[in-house]
Amino acid sequence: MQKLLIKNIKTLVQVREEAIEKVSGKDMAVLPCIHNAWLAVDNGLIADFGSMDDFPGITDWKNLQVIDATGKIVMPCYVDSHTHIVYAGNREQEFVDRINGLSYEEIFKRGGGILNSAARVANATEDQLFDEAMIRLKEVIAQGTGAIEIKSGYGLSTEAELKMLRVIKRIKDLNLLPVKATFLGAHALPQVYKENKAGYLDLIIEEMLPKIAEEKLADYIDIFCERGYFTAEETERVLLAGKKYGLKGKVHAEQMSHSGGIQTGVKCGALSVDHLEYCNDEDIEALKNSATMPTVLPGAAFFVSLPLPPARKMIDAGLPVAFASDFNPGTSPSGNMNFMMSLGCVQYKMTPEETINACTINAAYAMDVVHEVGSITPGKKANFFITKEISSYAFIPYSFGSNLIETVFLNGVEQTS
Repeated sequence: MQKLLIKNIKTLVQVREEAIEKVSGKDMAVLPCIHNAWLAVDNGLIADFGSMDDFPGITDWKNLQVIDATGKIVMPCYVDSHTHIVYAGNREQEFVDRINGLSYEEIFKRGGGILNSAARVANATEDQLFDEAMIRLKEVIAQGTGAIEIKSGYGLSTEAELKMLRVIKRIKDLNLLPVKATFLGAHALPQVYKENKAGYLDLIIEEMLPKIAEEKLADYIDIFCERGYFTAEETERVLLAGKKYGLKGKVHAEQMSHSGGIQTGVKCGALSVDHLEYCNDEDIEALKNSATMPTVLPGAAFFVSLPLPPARKMIDAGLPVAFASDFNPGTSPSGNMNFMMSLGCVQYKMTPEETINACTINAAYAMDVVHEVGSITPGKKANFFITKEISSYAFIPYSFGSNLIETVFLNGVEQTS
């Protein structure tokens, strides 16, 4: 594999000599950088870096590609720890319905929302789902994403959930970037189980989980703990069932009401709890004593006009916070992490440094890839991007509507559209 040297980098961002798990509280405002820097890549991994003032002269490497990044920023790729990019079609009509005054719950009762996507997935072939997902994946890679978690949950039947997870496995097997698969069978009640929630939970635990484990199709298990969907008690049951098959827990928690998802996730040792619009002080206290990563999904709160999760309050309380896009057809139809950073700064009053840490190091923790990606660290995957000529990394969230990424590298290889 070709060796790569990037020189004259205006600012090399998120530089850490050794891999760390996460940053919390006041440390989220600290972003290690080197100005006027160089970065060396060998065999798809970050080999070394430093200041141009102390450049060691490694141009004697054979088969060396050299890039001059004068005036440009180099950052580790974003890590998107919560997406639903395997789906069929879109839900733009529901977007119009919300503009016309319908609530998310009203749309769901009319057969929209998750059930709409489930019907489309049921009628789609595996190849169709794969092809559509790859279009979305290439889009987010071009926007700087270099690791991604993908959920099922638009199947809601054994056959369709397995179909979605097999598509995710096909994406993972491309070895293009780190991919984690999450089984989200408990996303909503399918119509055939509308009056039999207990029967559907039995189906998830007794039929879906064994088959998923047999084919090794998932890394995590997730559940939508929400009023009208699944209770805290049901959440605990599903997470513990997943744990028996080696699946770490994640929880869609406190999105549209306070339903106990955060504290249940903490109790069950969940890797992350996500959304958190209705997170309260007791939840923050529970998170303080846990290894669970609170993950905010700015695109969803923005798109559906929900109350903002208390990210600022969580950080000030000493917690870590991760960001993810929640890229999905109904409530966050964008995987653009640059925009998530802008929302973090504008709506959540977080500094650019805090948002970068939320989208890199802490998001890597939330999908258990901190030793692969999330920082510029020797031995990690060379997944990073080079910006256009800009004044500083703060210009990325500042210019919320601009495409400032010039080149993306995955495993040290430049990505082309």
